[in-house]
Amino acid sequence: MNIIITILLSVYTLLDMQPITIWLCGDSTMSVKETKAYPETGWGMPFAYFWDSTVTIKNLAKNGRSTKTFLSEKRWKQFCDGAKPGDYVFIQFGHNDESKDKKERYSTPDTFKMNLVKMIDDARVRKVNIVLLTPVSRRKFDDAGNALQTHEAYSGYVREVAKEKKVNLIDLDEISRQLYQDLGKDNSKLLFLQLKPGEHPNYPDGKEDNTHFNELGARKIAEIVLQEIRKTNFDLTKKIITPTKK
Repeated sequence: MNIIITILLSVYTLLDMQPITIWLCGDSTMSVKETKAYPETGWGMPFAYFWDSTVTIKNLAKNGRSTKTFLSEKRWKQFCDGAKPGDYVFIQFGHNDESKDKKERYSTPDTFKMNLVKMIDDARVRKVNIVLLTPVSRRKFDDAGNALQTHEAYSGYVREVAKEKKVNLIDLDEISRQLYQDLGKDNSKLLFLQLKPGEHPNYPDGKEDNTHFNELGARKIAEIVLQEIRKTNFDLTKKIITPTKK
């Protein structure tokens, strides 16, 4: 019996050590930024540093992309061509799909859901673990200091698809908005690309952006995603590096 237990433990250990890739597919709030855009930071950038040596992060997210353009520009094909069984794919869209004034990006509700379903089906064929995320909230407050919903419709569509297709969901819209509420109207600015004129050479005229994060904001959102992974008991949890307390 002891020999059988030892063998089983060895098998489980080997499985835990199998290399995997986490694919990040989404928009500018997740993407890797060029140096000229700093201190703008996508949450996928700090997210990459929380994993053990068996995990590779491939961040395919790109500024301005919707499900429509992510598919048409064949960025999704990069995932399909490179994914292997046991990998994970984190899919976060909505910011640009809902932009009716930008026809090249805009996806109708039906098209948006259809595109998400296609991505899920493609990933399942490849035996990849799927995590859908609602679009991270923009920073918006009313006069009473209440953090307001900024993606109500498209976050709802993501939740619908996750339920219908029975895939893991991280409700990043809801949780990020609660973060802003906890910080308050003024302190929540510290998470975003908010600069005064002359404060940074990349933005000599300053910047007031309530969508894109700075380094601190990106790290906070990455931490939220990691917390949600731990809560849902993904097998992925055991690959997260836990800081050593001194």
